[in-house]
Amino acid sequence: MNEKARWYVIHTYSGYERKVEESIKKAALNRGMTDLILEMHIPSEMVTDSDAAGKAKEPKKRLLFPGYVYIHMILTDQSWHLVRNVRGVTGFISEANKPVPLTLEEIESLGMERKEVVVTGYKIGDTVEMIDGPLEGSDGIIFEINPEDFTVKLKVDMFGKDVEVELELDQIKAI
Repeated sequence: MNEKARWYVIHTYSGYERKVEESIKKAALNRGMTDLILEMHIPSEMVTDSDAAGKAKEPKKRLLFPGYVYIHMILTDQSWHLVRNVRGVTGFISEANKPVPLTLEEIESLGMERKEVVVTGYKIGDTVEMIDGPLEGSDGIIFEINPEDFTVKLKVDMFGKDVEVELELDQIKAI
């Protein structure tokens, strides 16, 4: 068994990157494999567009490589099967059906460390309004903030029952 963790690249359906990341983390936790699946990274950048009048719009997060998730893991048959069998994963970047780890130069060029510090202005317990998505116009209470992923988790009251919703920071505003 290879005891050294390496970075690998997983190919996913475009738009499923965050869902794949969550599913792998959850599966690794449920199967007691968090010692094999160490961390994941979805390279992104903040971009600010402007409208037709030249006025700057809200900054938005854009994926640098849509359809790809980077995973730092110890490759074993069990960890390979866990990742490979997650819904939305189409496979590893591989050669002859064997996942190829990234080289040190590739890891450095991708800048696995975040270069941008995000200050959200929100805190746990804040009530916010959802301004995008199917729950637009609804209110929710923040119970988790993930500045690395530019996301927050909210509790939303739906028909008298609390439902957890994860949104990106640009999908909410303070009330």
